[in-house]
Amino acid sequence: MSFFMTSPLFTNGQAIPARFTRRSENISPPLVIQGAPEGTRSFALLVQDTDADDFVHWAAFDFAETHLPEAAGNDPAAAPPGMKQALNGFGRAAYDGPQPPEEDGVHNYYFRLIALPEPTLGFDDGCDALEMWRKARAMRLAEVELIGLFMGTPL
Repeated sequence: MSFFMTSPLFTNGQAIPARFTRRSENISPPLVIQGAPEGTRSFALLVQDTDADDFVHWAAFDFAETHLPEAAGNDPAAAPPGMKQALNGFGRAAYDGPQPPEEDGVHNYYFRLIALPEPTLGFDDGCDALEMWRKARAMRLAEVELIGLFMGTPL
């Protein structure tokens, strides 16, 4: 089975529903992980706007669940056991959705996921997202991505 990540609310290369943006409810979308490689003990996730200098919208790690429910990045009660979050570009250890300038065209949001052979990366909540990601990439068993789109004016 191949390793992949999906969302039940948007498909790869399609629009992220407005409720998952900073202009609406600003909650993280649900994500489903399938086909993790043998030996996977945890995951790391990084969400970046590649059209805004790789701005970090969410960085989560040290979770083993293969389903991240809606609002897992905002509501501790919805987060899987053990999940930690690094600081995003807004300075928060949480999910913050798309909010491109209204005059901008479509922005690409990359949801990148790494399967890891260890249960923890050894970082605390509120760590630097890119430092966490560098370590995760150095240890990765496999990496997948899901791309969502959003623009300043609704799609």
